[in-house]
Amino acid sequence: MPSAADDPPLEIDVSAAADILRRTDSDPLLLLDCRTPEEHAIARIEGGVLIPMQELPGRLGELDRFRGAQIIVHCHHGMRSLRVARWLRDQGFGRAASMAGGIDAWSEQIDPQVPRY
Repeated sequence: MPSAADDPPLEIDVSAAADILRRTDSDPLLLLDCRTPEEHAIARIEGGVLIPMQELPGRLGELDRFRGAQIIVHCHHGMRSLRVARWLRDQGFGRAASMAGGIDAWSEQIDPQVPRY
């Protein structure tokens, strides 16, 4: 039986997230943006799916096909996404992880073309 030590980390840095997103294998993967539509209109990471944190409980069924998949959750600085990743794990999405530093760290360290706000 797997132990808690076998669980993937709850939080990953932007470099690890970028590496995961660059993979070309066939593993299902979801980049989940839990910010507001207004924030999303300012800046976004290509390939991300917007489901605002407040809407997630009512839209959880949209994520069913990602139940066993890697899910990287991001927000502006990483606080909301950490809450969302914990909540998703409680809902059975055991590979959900928060991107530490959020889209702001992504803009600084990975893709400066993504606007900072």
